[in-house]
Amino acid sequence: MQLVIVESPAKAKTIEKYLGGDYKVLASYGHVRDLPAKDGSVRPDDDFAMDWEVYADARNKAQVKAIADAAKGADRLILATDPDRE
Repeated sequence: MQLVIVESPAKAKTIEKYLGGDYKVLASYGHVRDLPAKDGSVRPDDDFAMDWEVYADARNKAQVKAIADAAKGADRLILATDPDRE
């Protein structure tokens, strides 16, 4: 199974129709990752690798857990959220 994560539940439903049976599309109900507000989050000496932190607030905590559980059984995870701030 291929797991795709988008922010909006409406987008998840629409995209899943187009992708077919090998894909499961879940909504995150907002952003699930961000760069920590500290020095060292981006490592210029390592090809600008980034140390992301996953977070869940009160409105999406249960959904983040559902995504994590689904990811355990996925062959591939596609994070299709946008990088902007809400």
